[in-house]
Amino acid sequence: MAQREFPTVKHFGQANPAGPGQGDVPALLRRLADAIEALGPVEIQDVALRSEVTTEGDWWSAIVYFHDDAS
Repeated sequence: MAQREFPTVKHFGQANPAGPGQGDVPALLRRLADAIEALGPVEIQDVALRSEVTTEGDWWSAIVYFHDDAS
């Protein structure tokens, strides 16, 4: 059986700054889009969005999983 090669999956995390605006999901998504564009040609595998409950409200963050685009 031939052995398949799988690309190395890389990742980075992004969060809104703590404090006022930490619950601003559109701002986080804009930040993520800018960061993904800055990577150049990559293939996104997954984006995990989560919130942490703090005394100042929800604090949103995300992890982007990707690999270099081989095409």
